[in-house]
Amino acid sequence: MHCPFCRHPDSRVVDSRTADDGTAIRRRRQCPECERRFTTVEQVTLAVVKRCGVTEPFSRDKVASGVRKACKGRPVGEDKLALLAQRVEEDIRSTGLAEVPSQEVGLAILGPLRELDEVAYMRFASVYRSFGSLDDFETEIALLRAENEDTVPEPEPRTQAAQNEARPT
Repeated sequence: MHCPFCRHPDSRVVDSRTADDGTAIRRRRQCPECERRFTTVEQVTLAVVKRCGVTEPFSRDKVASGVRKACKGRPVGEDKLALLAQRVEEDIRSTGLAEVPSQEVGLAILGPLRELDEVAYMRFASVYRSFGSLDDFETEIALLRAENEDTVPEPEPRTQAAQNEARPT
């Protein structure tokens, strides 16, 4: 690392800390030549490869903006959108890839959005998956209903004593 003051080609790391939710490392450095200190920030860039082949940097704001459109008129606040965008970024970064196809970003959005609001999920999925007919909507709704039935706990079987207490006398 070149010193920004004297252009000496070397420096010594004095301190390192994580910054920006752990997505960057801030380092304090000292030049052995002029003894001055300076700060560097190291970030791993995450790029999204669009369908047309163009690459652009990943943006939480862009994720939140797309989801915000699907959530229009729904009881979903900005804080929840920001958390969803953060969760999507964390999921994508956890793959360890420097470049991710835009389709993977969309898939990473679907799960958290479904947990957040099912109507917004249907809106987003209909555009993302290019629903072309009512059958596509009906199929997706049937899948949602089937999965919701699996997650709803079944009522506990009542004991004979509990049944006797519930009967009017």
